[in-house]
Amino acid sequence: MPKRYQNLDEVGTNKTLVEIWKCLRERWSKSKDLSIHIPRADERNVEELKKNRTKTSYTWIGHSSFLLQMKGLNILTDPVFAKYLGFSKRLISPGLSIDELPEIDIVVISHGHYDHLEFSTLRSLKGEPIFYVPAGLNLLFQKKGLHRVEEANWWDTFQHQDLTIHFVPAQHWTRRSLFDTNTSHWGGWVLESDEETNYFVGDTGYFRGFQEIGKKFALDTVFMPIGSYEPEWFTYASHINPEDAVKAFVELQAKTFVPMHYGTYRLADDTGPEALARLLHEWKRCQLPEHQLFVMKVGETVFKK
Repeated sequence: MPKRYQNLDEVGTNKTLVEIWKCLRERWSKSKDLSIHIPRADERNVEELKKNRTKTSYTWIGHSSFLLQMKGLNILTDPVFAKYLGFSKRLISPGLSIDELPEIDIVVISHGHYDHLEFSTLRSLKGEPIFYVPAGLNLLFQKKGLHRVEEANWWDTFQHQDLTIHFVPAQHWTRRSLFDTNTSHWGGWVLESDEETNYFVGDTGYFRGFQEIGKKFALDTVFMPIGSYEPEWFTYASHINPEDAVKAFVELQAKTFVPMHYGTYRLADDTGPEALARLLHEWKRCQLPEHQLFVMKVGETVFKK
């Protein structure tokens, strides 16, 4: 029997058929305006990103996909360029196309759901990247013809040139077929250098692990999910809402909050503009410093000094 992975405190995410049917009926009863999209950058830094090997930067491609440049390395997080996820059409095109990406050195994967792990994208990348993946995914990568793979359990650490890479807990689940539920793990990635430490949260519900991660690392930028939370009675264990995302950020004691996982695909009942509006309202309600919240446009690049 394959190993089945669990969350901290054995928090479950399984849903009954009755709950799934109730969730679907709720969706069918709602009328949402999908014509309003999240902002897209007017100008992009394609050529500079291809040449850059000295500056730290991050670029939002969309959903949970970022191009991060740290210590001369080009890093992709959960790269997915699919036009469709099942019956869900991509609402806004990628901020960078695959052809516009520089040669990739590292890919970090948070878990095996299709909106975070797309093999057609991975096989199309330029360069010879090494794939850092959760435990249980190595065999699937080998079958797909991708052999430079490092598999991680929670709190495992890797050294890649001048970058230290940590796999940290999240509260989620995973499945790619009817019979492989939770046979691979899930988590986030902390990318640590002598200049800064960034945390790609991946996909998660709110959980006590944020406090522990905040104690272990002096975090600079946190890439935090805020979408796919509605209906909340159905998704709360595995998808964090904007208010709890702010709570988690405070517990992490990080410097900068960059929201993600909203506005690219409609995977739940909430919309991208709704998620962003709730985030901005909660940030103001908590009286947090404006400079600590950076809402990126799709395709936007930040170069750090």
